[in-house]
Amino acid sequence: MSSEHLKLIADVPRLSGGSMLMAMSGWMDGGAVSTGTVDGIIRGRQVTEIATIEHDPFFILNFPGPMELAALFRPQVRYDKGLVADLQMPSNRFYCDPSAKLVLFVGKEPNLRWQEFAECIFDMAARADIQRIIFIGSFGGTVPHTREPRMFASISHEHLRPILKQHGFGFSDYHGPSSFATMLLSQCASRDIEMMNLIAEIPGYLQGANPPSIEAVTRRLARILNLQIDLDALRRASDEWEVQISKTVSKDEELSQTVRKLEEQYDNELISKSHE
Repeated sequence: MSSEHLKLIADVPRLSGGSMLMAMSGWMDGGAVSTGTVDGIIRGRQVTEIATIEHDPFFILNFPGPMELAALFRPQVRYDKGLVADLQMPSNRFYCDPSAKLVLFVGKEPNLRWQEFAECIFDMAARADIQRIIFIGSFGGTVPHTREPRMFASISHEHLRPILKQHGFGFSDYHGPSSFATMLLSQCASRDIEMMNLIAEIPGYLQGANPPSIEAVTRRLARILNLQIDLDALRRASDEWEVQISKTVSKDEELSQTVRKLEEQYDNELISKSHE
């Protein structure tokens, strides 16, 4: 089904069973793991922007209430001597790397009309002959910043389970509020498209970008998609981040105790699993 809200800006190549890698800011982008991972892959490859999804009618730009609440929804603007220098409307962009048979999408989770937004994604998948969609996300949990992030997955087809198990993913038993990516996942089997939602657990006590989780997800994607990626640079960024965070945590005794407890729980869980 063709979508009127998908705007092509270049020819869309047929990728003969290619993959689409998806990132979305919002609900499942804690630590910038979703957008940080896909943005990083885009920067490291020769890609062409091929399409956008219009921001109307999918996003709330004015939410009633006090300014502090409304500011969370309104577009950001930057003035320079009275002139508008930059106005950042919600952005949803598709890129393509034909050599890797890869479409990359970086956008924002829609506030409204989820099904119409999904049709834009499926429209692009059909145009590019995409076989598999991979969404990257994250959630705040109990993993300490000194340990390897836990990885969880949800899948559209049972035959995808051994692939992800091989790469160290557990499988979600989550119950609670849903995401747009989950709605998309629920429809993929009926569209004859495979989909994986790959979710990193990040430390719930931290704010800001989380380089170790971005590195951990990217490392697995490189193997799953057979991509050449500079993992050394990501590893250095992760090591520097961990050193800085550990210094900050060490100055807060209550937080230090919390981290030590989480480390003990994490290590005991690993020991328990090794005995199963």
